[in-house]
Amino acid sequence: MGSNVLHVLKGINFSVEEGELVAIMGSSGSGKSTLLNILGMLDLLDSGTYTLDGVPIVNLNETKAAKYRNKFLGFVFQSFNLINYKSALENVALPLYYQRIPRKEREEVAMQYLKKVGLSEWATHLPSELSGGQKQRVAIARALAAQPKVLLADEPTGALDSTTSYEVMQLIQEINDEGKTILVVTHEPDIANMCKRIVQLKDGVIIEDKKITQIRASDYV
Repeated sequence: MGSNVLHVLKGINFSVEEGELVAIMGSSGSGKSTLLNILGMLDLLDSGTYTLDGVPIVNLNETKAAKYRNKFLGFVFQSFNLINYKSALENVALPLYYQRIPRKEREEVAMQYLKKVGLSEWATHLPSELSGGQKQRVAIARALAAQPKVLLADEPTGALDSTTSYEVMQLIQEINDEGKTILVVTHEPDIANMCKRIVQLKDGVIIEDKKITQIRASDYV
Protein backbone atom coordinates (compact mmCIF):
# COMPACT_ATOMS: atom_id res chain seq x y z
CA MET A 1 0.00 0.00 0.00
CA GLY A 2 1.86 3.09 -1.20
CA SER A 3 5.35 2.99 0.26
CA ASN A 4 4.35 0.48 2.94
CA VAL A 5 5.54 -3.07 2.35
CA LEU A 6 4.26 -6.05 4.33
CA HIS A 7 6.48 -9.11 4.21
CA VAL A 8 4.11 -12.02 4.74
CA LEU A 9 6.64 -14.81 4.10
CA LYS A 10 10.20 -14.18 5.29
CA GLY A 11 12.75 -16.38 3.61
CA ILE A 12 10.99 -19.74 3.52
CA ASN A 13 13.03 -22.73 2.33
CA PHE A 14 10.60 -25.55 1.68
CA SER A 15 10.50 -28.63 -0.51
CA VAL A 16 8.06 -31.50 -0.94
CA GLU A 17 8.91 -34.86 -2.43
CA GLU A 18 6.62 -36.73 -4.80
CA GLY A 19 4.08 -38.81 -2.87
CA GLU A 20 4.22 -36.86 0.39
CA LEU A 21 1.15 -35.89 2.45
CA VAL A 22 2.04 -32.62 4.20
CA ALA A 23 0.02 -30.54 6.64
CA ILE A 24 0.71 -26.80 6.71
CA MET A 25 -0.35 -25.35 10.06
CA GLY A 26 -0.36 -21.91 11.60
CA SER A 27 -2.62 -19.39 13.26
CA SER A 28 -4.43 -16.67 11.33
CA GLY A 29 -1.83 -14.30 9.87
CA SER A 30 0.99 -16.86 9.95
CA GLY A 31 1.34 -16.85 6.15
CA LYS A 32 -0.08 -20.28 5.36
CA SER A 33 -2.71 -18.97 2.92
CA THR A 34 -0.11 -16.83 1.15
CA LEU A 35 2.18 -19.85 0.88
CA LEU A 36 -0.62 -21.96 -0.57
CA ASN A 37 -1.56 -19.18 -3.01
CA ILE A 38 2.02 -18.97 -4.26
CA LEU A 39 2.24 -22.75 -4.61
CA GLY A 40 -1.11 -22.65 -6.43
CA MET A 41 0.07 -19.85 -8.75
CA LEU A 42 -2.75 -17.63 -7.52
CA ASP A 43 -0.23 -15.13 -6.09
CA LEU A 44 3.22 -14.26 -7.41
CA LEU A 45 6.35 -14.33 -5.25
CA ASP A 46 8.41 -11.13 -5.00
CA SER A 47 11.78 -12.86 -4.78
CA GLY A 48 13.25 -16.34 -4.62
CA THR A 49 12.46 -19.36 -6.78
CA TYR A 50 9.63 -21.85 -7.08
CA THR A 51 10.09 -25.06 -9.09
CA LEU A 52 7.24 -27.49 -9.69
CA ASP A 53 7.96 -30.90 -11.23
CA GLY A 54 11.23 -29.55 -12.60
CA VAL A 55 9.57 -26.50 -14.19
CA PRO A 56 10.60 -23.03 -12.90
CA ILE A 57 7.43 -21.07 -12.14
CA VAL A 58 8.47 -17.58 -13.32
CA ASN A 59 7.12 -14.71 -15.43
CA LEU A 60 3.55 -15.98 -15.40
CA ASN A 61 0.80 -13.95 -16.99
CA GLU A 62 -2.74 -15.05 -16.13
CA THR A 63 -3.08 -17.20 -19.28
CA LYS A 64 0.15 -19.07 -18.58
CA ALA A 65 -0.67 -19.41 -14.87
CA ALA A 66 -4.08 -20.88 -15.72
CA LYS A 67 -2.47 -23.32 -18.14
CA TYR A 68 0.09 -24.45 -15.53
CA ARG A 69 -2.56 -24.72 -12.82
CA ASN A 70 -4.69 -26.95 -15.03
CA LYS A 71 -1.67 -29.10 -15.91
CA PHE A 72 -0.01 -29.44 -12.50
CA LEU A 73 -2.51 -28.71 -9.73
CA GLY A 74 -5.81 -29.80 -8.28
CA PHE A 75 -7.55 -27.56 -5.72
CA VAL A 76 -9.89 -28.46 -2.86
CA PHE A 77 -11.44 -25.58 -0.90
CA GLN A 78 -13.22 -25.26 2.44
CA SER A 79 -16.30 -23.84 0.67
CA PHE A 80 -16.28 -26.58 -2.03
CA ASN A 81 -16.59 -24.02 -4.90
CA LEU A 82 -18.98 -26.16 -6.90
CA ILE A 83 -21.11 -24.60 -9.65
CA ASN A 84 -24.66 -24.65 -8.27
CA TYR A 85 -26.51 -25.14 -11.56
CA LYS A 86 -24.32 -28.03 -12.74
CA SER A 87 -24.71 -31.66 -11.67
CA ALA A 88 -22.05 -33.51 -9.73
CA LEU A 89 -20.91 -35.15 -12.98
CA GLU A 90 -20.69 -31.82 -14.80
CA ASN A 91 -18.73 -30.26 -11.93
CA VAL A 92 -16.18 -33.08 -11.97
CA ALA A 93 -15.87 -32.91 -15.77
CA LEU A 94 -15.19 -29.15 -15.79
CA PRO A 95 -11.33 -29.25 -15.69
CA LEU A 96 -11.40 -31.65 -18.63
CA TYR A 97 -13.46 -29.16 -20.63
CA TYR A 98 -10.61 -26.66 -20.27
CA GLN A 99 -8.22 -29.36 -21.47
CA ARG A 100 -10.42 -29.62 -24.58
CA ILE A 101 -11.22 -33.28 -24.04
CA PRO A 102 -14.31 -34.41 -26.02
CA ARG A 103 -17.59 -34.44 -24.11
CA LYS A 104 -18.17 -38.20 -24.10
CA GLU A 105 -14.66 -38.86 -22.82
CA ARG A 106 -15.04 -36.10 -20.19
CA GLU A 107 -18.19 -37.70 -18.86
CA GLU A 108 -16.61 -41.16 -18.75
CA VAL A 109 -13.60 -39.87 -16.81
CA ALA A 110 -15.83 -37.82 -14.48
CA MET A 111 -17.97 -40.86 -13.72
CA GLN A 112 -14.85 -42.88 -13.01
CA TYR A 113 -13.75 -40.33 -10.39
CA LEU A 114 -17.23 -40.04 -8.89
CA LYS A 115 -17.14 -43.80 -8.48
CA LYS A 116 -13.72 -43.48 -6.84
CA VAL A 117 -15.16 -41.15 -4.17
CA GLY A 118 -18.27 -43.31 -3.73
CA LEU A 119 -20.78 -40.97 -5.40
CA SER A 120 -21.57 -42.54 -8.78
CA GLU A 121 -25.25 -42.85 -7.79
CA TRP A 122 -25.35 -39.08 -7.15
CA ALA A 123 -23.96 -38.11 -10.56
CA THR A 124 -27.09 -36.27 -11.74
CA HIS A 125 -27.70 -34.43 -8.46
CA LEU A 126 -27.09 -30.71 -8.05
CA PRO A 127 -24.88 -29.44 -5.19
CA SER A 128 -27.99 -28.22 -3.34
CA GLU A 129 -29.11 -31.87 -3.15
CA LEU A 130 -25.85 -33.05 -1.54
CA SER A 131 -24.59 -33.00 2.05
CA GLY A 132 -21.44 -31.10 3.00
CA GLY A 133 -19.39 -34.28 2.96
CA GLN A 134 -20.75 -35.27 -0.43
CA LYS A 135 -19.96 -31.82 -1.84
CA GLN A 136 -16.37 -32.12 -0.63
CA ARG A 137 -16.10 -35.57 -2.23
CA VAL A 138 -17.33 -34.11 -5.52
CA ALA A 139 -14.73 -31.32 -5.14
CA ILE A 140 -11.99 -33.91 -4.56
CA ALA A 141 -13.14 -35.90 -7.60
CA ARG A 142 -13.06 -32.68 -9.67
CA ALA A 143 -9.53 -31.91 -8.41
CA LEU A 144 -8.35 -35.40 -9.38
CA ALA A 145 -10.07 -35.61 -12.76
CA ALA A 146 -7.35 -33.69 -14.61
CA GLN A 147 -4.71 -35.99 -13.05
CA PRO A 148 -2.68 -33.21 -11.39
CA LYS A 149 0.83 -33.68 -10.04
CA VAL A 150 -0.13 -32.05 -6.73
CA LEU A 151 -3.36 -31.71 -4.79
CA LEU A 152 -3.66 -28.50 -2.73
CA ALA A 153 -6.36 -28.67 -0.05
CA ASP A 154 -7.17 -25.42 1.79
CA GLU A 155 -9.00 -26.25 5.06
CA PRO A 156 -10.80 -29.16 3.32
CA THR A 157 -12.59 -30.16 6.54
CA GLY A 158 -13.21 -26.65 7.88
CA ALA A 159 -16.92 -26.62 7.04
CA LEU A 160 -17.59 -30.23 8.11
CA ASP A 161 -18.48 -31.97 11.38
CA SER A 162 -15.91 -34.30 12.98
CA THR A 163 -17.27 -37.57 11.59
CA THR A 164 -17.53 -36.20 8.05
CA SER A 165 -14.07 -34.61 8.39
CA TYR A 166 -12.54 -37.99 9.18
CA GLU A 167 -14.35 -39.57 6.21
CA VAL A 168 -12.89 -36.89 3.91
CA MET A 169 -9.43 -37.40 5.43
CA GLN A 170 -9.77 -41.15 4.92
CA LEU A 171 -10.37 -40.45 1.22
CA ILE A 172 -7.38 -38.07 1.10
CA GLN A 173 -5.18 -40.70 2.75
CA GLU A 174 -6.32 -43.35 0.25
CA ILE A 175 -5.50 -41.00 -2.66
CA ASN A 176 -2.07 -40.36 -1.12
CA ASP A 177 -1.54 -44.12 -0.66
CA GLU A 178 -1.80 -44.37 -4.46
CA GLY A 179 1.17 -41.99 -4.77
CA LYS A 180 -0.47 -38.57 -5.16
CA THR A 181 1.37 -35.61 -3.59
CA ILE A 182 -0.99 -33.68 -1.30
CA LEU A 183 -0.62 -30.50 0.78
CA VAL A 184 -3.31 -29.81 3.37
CA VAL A 185 -3.64 -26.39 5.02
CA THR A 186 -5.38 -26.83 8.37
CA HIS A 187 -5.56 -25.34 11.84
CA GLU A 188 -6.93 -28.58 13.32
CA PRO A 189 -4.27 -30.73 15.08
CA ASP A 190 -6.26 -33.97 14.63
CA ILE A 191 -6.44 -33.39 10.87
CA ALA A 192 -2.71 -32.51 10.72
CA ASN A 193 -1.87 -35.74 12.54
CA MET A 194 -3.54 -37.68 9.73
CA CYS A 195 -0.80 -36.41 7.40
CA LYS A 196 2.78 -37.73 7.30
CA ARG A 197 4.57 -34.44 7.89
CA ILE A 198 3.66 -31.19 9.65
CA VAL A 199 5.09 -27.81 8.64
CA GLN A 200 4.34 -25.14 11.28
CA LEU A 201 4.31 -21.48 10.24
CA LYS A 202 4.47 -18.46 12.55
CA ASP A 203 4.84 -14.82 11.49
CA GLY A 204 5.93 -15.81 7.99
CA VAL A 205 8.65 -18.30 8.92
CA ILE A 206 8.75 -22.06 9.36
CA ILE A 207 9.27 -22.76 13.06
CA GLU A 208 8.93 -26.54 12.83
CA ASP A 209 9.05 -29.12 10.03
CA LYS A 210 8.77 -32.72 11.18
CA LYS A 211 7.75 -36.12 9.90
CA ILE A 212 5.21 -37.86 12.11
CA THR A 213 3.65 -41.26 12.61
CA GLN A 214 0.44 -40.93 10.66
CA ILE A 215 -2.90 -41.55 12.37
CA ARG A 216 -5.25 -43.42 10.05
CA ALA A 217 -8.63 -41.77 9.63
CA SER A 218 -10.22 -45.20 9.18
CA ASP A 219 -9.64 -45.80 12.91
CA TYR A 220 -12.18 -43.05 13.63
CA VAL A 221 -14.71 -43.63 10.87
